[in-house]
Amino acid sequence: MAEVPDDRALGGGTEADGPASPPKPPPSPPSPPPLPSSPPLPLQTSPAAPETPVPPQLEPSEAYARQVLLEEWGPLGRGLELPPSLTWKVLLLRRPLYRNLLRSPNPEGINIYEPAPPTGPTQRPLETLGNFRGWHIRTETLQKDLSWTVKQQCVDLLAEGLWEELLDDEQPDITVMDWFEDSRLDACVYELHVWLLAADRRTVIAQHHVAPRTSGRGPPGRWVQVSHVFRHYGSGVRFIHFLHKTKNRMVPGGLQRTRVTDSSVSVQLRE
Repeated sequence: MAEVPDDRALGGGTEADGPASPPKPPPSPPSPPPLPSSPPLPLQTSPAAPETPVPPQLEPSEAYARQVLLEEWGPLGRGLELPPSLTWKVLLLRRPLYRNLLRSPNPEGINIYEPAPPTGPTQRPLETLGNFRGWHIRTETLQKDLSWTVKQQCVDLLAEGLWEELLDDEQPDITVMDWFEDSRLDACVYELHVWLLAADRRTVIAQHHVAPRTSGRGPPGRWVQVSHVFRHYGSGVRFIHFLHKTKNRMVPGGLQRTRVTDSSVSVQLRE
């Protein structure tokens, strides 16, 4: 399957008018970077609580689970049935629709309803400042004293409880959302990159890339929302690769960072 060009690819521009300067083709959107073989673990982990078995008499029936979910979701497409590997009881447990599919969406525990809390420069690794379980983290060094913190994770839609016929025939909306701090560390302090991938995790079916610039007005530290909805993206989507970048600046005493929070990827049936 060919790659789908993005309507908001980074780095757009136009050539000056003139007969001797034919227009250059638009730059190709970036490809999803490979994820490490295993996600990093938080610095401190607590032992998992033992699972408490549910008494058989309290387990919902298949009919009850179906009734509850269809009341929440609305009717599915005509003739759309569950595959043999799924039951309504399993779906009631997983609830793959209308919930955030990202792990640790708010790793630093920051509240978007208040300005980003003031913080001085730090020399501590990002992984020690919260619960970043599920995120792959790396640093990109830029010119002078600037750098990017890059965090990414890949959502396996089938493992989350969705199924092929639903994704291919219904093509439910896929919504991505994020909030970044207007840190004023640079003209652009945030980038968002999202790829809808086929089963091989490399073939790009749809993608979205944005690098917003803030106006510089208002108090620093305010939260800026970024969102995008994928619709009518075509069949074959099995993974969602979510990646965002936040700008850092090295100052005397350590690193000043741009914070980000409440990242989300969710799937919704279209009205």
